[in-house]
Amino acid sequence: MTAEMNRYADFEGLRAQAVSLRREGLSRRQIRDRLKIYNNDLLHRLVKGEPPPEWTKRPRAKDDLRARARELRLQGITYDQIQVELGCSKSSISLWVRDLPKVDHRTPAEQGREAALKRWAHERPLREAARAATVHEAAKAVGKLTARELFFAGVALYWAEGSKSKPHRRDETVAFINSDPDVIRVYLAWLDLLGIARDRLRFRVMIHETADVAGAEKYWADLAGIQPSALQKTTLKKHNPKTVRKNTGAEYRGCFIVRVSGGAELYRRIEGSWYGIVGAATASDTENRI
Repeated sequence: MTAEMNRYADFEGLRAQAVSLRREGLSRRQIRDRLKIYNNDLLHRLVKGEPPPEWTKRPRAKDDLRARARELRLQGITYDQIQVELGCSKSSISLWVRDLPKVDHRTPAEQGREAALKRWAHERPLREAARAATVHEAAKAVGKLTARELFFAGVALYWAEGSKSKPHRRDETVAFINSDPDVIRVYLAWLDLLGIARDRLRFRVMIHETADVAGAEKYWADLAGIQPSALQKTTLKKHNPKTVRKNTGAEYRGCFIVRVSGGAELYRRIEGSWYGIVGAATASDTENRI
């Protein structure tokens, strides 16, 4: 026992022998048997740093699978598809390919849409700022409105949005409907300009039955400067469940109808004024536009 301990004490001598045997191509087991060293820790220390001979290396059963999995991943194949083709677990696939770039599974159309959204996220505030500046400058350029200018604006507005008599159905009723509060304000100002007394006006709301009817009635009544009780009976539009309405939410207040009682004479004035505008605007000479 003492002799064996003394032999182990000559570590450098043993290491020189072990390294020499290792370089001759012996395995650790062969070195163990040759030097009679049965302490695995000591044997490991003796051959530390010396690579094992090639003949001792056993091929790894999954090396080919790993290589194939990486090849497929680089082609953009998903984990599920690789698993089906190779028959190995997704956890193994994840370990084998985790250093590779992530695969973009979006279609070209989806990639294009996302790129457009990112571009618009940057450009939209710039465009909105430019738009707001243009609108502001244009509004300033209008300045004060003369009675003549308001008259022509009102005639054009009515002819675009108001009810009109037809040759096959003579009906000279002055009725105006719109959902834009500013359009209604301009129209009411135009009626005031024409001297139409407010007691000749009849107001009515038209709105979807699923909307906030009472809220809309109060809103339009306030805009017209009347009490909600002065409104005529609201027209409720039936909701079609097959259609998808975009005019929903707190800002939806339906349309406001303004009718002038006994308006036949006014209607004729509007019609005649409109034809006068058309004739002046389309005249071959510009005298009528000066």
